[in-house]
Amino acid sequence: MIVRRGRSEDLAWLVDHDDASEDWIGRCIQFDEYFVAAQDGELLGFLRFSRFWGKIPYMDMIRVLSSHQRAGVGTALFRAWEDAMIEEGAQHLMTSSEWAEADPQAWHRRNGFQAAGSIDFRIVQPSPEIFFLKDISGVRGG
Repeated sequence: MIVRRGRSEDLAWLVDHDDASEDWIGRCIQFDEYFVAAQDGELLGFLRFSRFWGKIPYMDMIRVLSSHQRAGVGTALFRAWEDAMIEEGAQHLMTSSEWAEADPQAWHRRNGFQAAGSIDFRIVQPSPEIFFLKDISGVRGG
């Protein structure tokens, strides 16, 4: 398996597998805000990120095809993103999940994130959103 930045040739696959609009996906590819995992030329999953307040790397979405879940694809995507953000000099990583999503929360904690607060967005989703932070300030890129 290889993990790399998303490229324009990934657009159709990402449109089929991400909930974002095609325009947004294209914008994110243009700004290097996707990582994709591939094996034998087939995409297995992706990680899309942005920057909270224009500064803190924020993992917007990580998704792995159901046939490849629990095989290390998500962890490989996360590690590639984390390494890239360390190289760029980021001090923290940020992500979130809905309050009712126990499995994603456990995954965030296993990967070093700590809960940092929540916001009630029930006007657009059924439960509050929990935000997670990971301090990477002590890690230096090479």
